[in-house]
Amino acid sequence: MKIKELMTTEVVAVGPDTPLKEVASLLVEHRISGVPVVDADRRILGVVSEADILVKEQGAQPESRRLLGWLLGGGVADEGKLAARTAGEAMTAPAITIEAEKQVSEAARLMTEEGIKRLPVVDATGRLLGIVTRSDLVRAFTRPDAEIEREIEEEIVRRTLWLDDEGLEVRVEHGEVTLAGQLERRSDAELLPRFVARVPGVVAVRSTLGWRWDDRKATLASDPHVPIAPRGT
Repeated sequence: MKIKELMTTEVVAVGPDTPLKEVASLLVEHRISGVPVVDADRRILGVVSEADILVKEQGAQPESRRLLGWLLGGGVADEGKLAARTAGEAMTAPAITIEAEKQVSEAARLMTEEGIKRLPVVDATGRLLGIVTRSDLVRAFTRPDAEIEREIEEEIVRRTLWLDDEGLEVRVEHGEVTLAGQLERRSDAELLPRFVARVPGVVAVRSTLGWRWDDRKATLASDPHVPIAPRGT
């Protein structure tokens, strides 16, 4: 499942000169945790989040407390953000974004690793197209079994891995996928479950796939760096 199938296209965005007070009002009004900052061509410059505004709200700390925070590893508030008056001055840049053609699993990885709740969705030139949130990803996880099965067969088996699905059986029940049958190559039989596990809504994958040709052995046999045992051993 691609990001473009899940994203929200009506995005609240601001320009770099938008007053910070107005940005805060937008966050409250639309009940969102951050807004993209874009230029006149809708290209992403950065993101202003609740955390950026909290830095401004806490104000400058006394020197003794700042020193203690530094000694304890808590860091010191960005002086530029403390003095910020506009979105461009307060934003975090560069923004973490994702392209519309990427898979949903990539968005989940970015959100988890970066500890963020939403991702601006861009095209190949960095122009803002939409937004995808954690809630969107959770909603994708609730998809019905029939929809998950269709994506596995059409998007993974045929379009991504280009596999001959004759003899391949795919069953989905309560998000649990069973792969059975026989594929042409061993590498495909081992690769398919990994791709299936990334499909939104898949809880677990059980594979009993077999293969007609062990291409891994053929690869090892053709590798000059792999020692060949003497005959008879």
